[in-house]
Amino acid sequence: MQAEPFTVEYPLREAVILAHGLWMGGWAMQGLRLLLSRRGYAAYAFDYRTLAHGLDEHARLLAARIAELRQPAIHLVGHSLGGLVILRYLRKYGERRIGRIVLLGTPARACMAALRFENMAAAERLLGASREIWRSLPDDYRPQRELGVIAGSRPWGLGSLVMRLPGTNDGLVRLEETEVAGMRDRIVLPVSHSGMLVSTRVAREVAVFLERGAFDHDGRGAFEHDGRGAFEHEGRGAFTREGR
Repeated sequence: MQAEPFTVEYPLREAVILAHGLWMGGWAMQGLRLLLSRRGYAAYAFDYRTLAHGLDEHARLLAARIAELRQPAIHLVGHSLGGLVILRYLRKYGERRIGRIVLLGTPARACMAALRFENMAAAERLLGASREIWRSLPDDYRPQRELGVIAGSRPWGLGSLVMRLPGTNDGLVRLEETEVAGMRDRIVLPVSHSGMLVSTRVAREVAVFLERGAFDHDGRGAFEHDGRGAFEHEGRGAFTREGR
């Protein structure tokens, strides 16, 4: 009697879905996707047409993509508008199978720069169907899963071309606009809105949060959300392509 071949079933890796921001495509998240893949995650870039639809349709497409995955735990990472898509997904479809969430430069409270773009003559071409998104903020959804926020403090970006953004900002989104109800941790790094996508420091902090539920903060751990501390921690350290 011939013995049946011996097979080993390896456990499914945890998955990460990365959602890009306005005017971008899945290509914008490839650097972060590759880094997370090297750390053992099954990482996927979610591609959607940012100007063609509103948040509900984007969230429906994200739900369909999540439904295709077999992994029991799926983490979510969103840059800018991608973070708003994730929040809408959580609100409409629930948090079953969702692990941790990281938002990069997501204007969850408001977006002063986008509202300024809306008043420009080329607003329809610049913003498309996303115009309703910026008008509808803030998104007050409070996720039950651990959520971390990365904000930038280098004011180089499209927003600085049309207005002088007050306070700490990444060139498009102000620090106070990134606050999410119930966020577990937030870190401010010296990167611009687009620059955070090619920053090794940002990538490392994303990976750390997915693994631990808190950012590294140069070894200091999560800061306290007691009002005073919420805006005091600016990260330092090495990062690439953004200068020093």
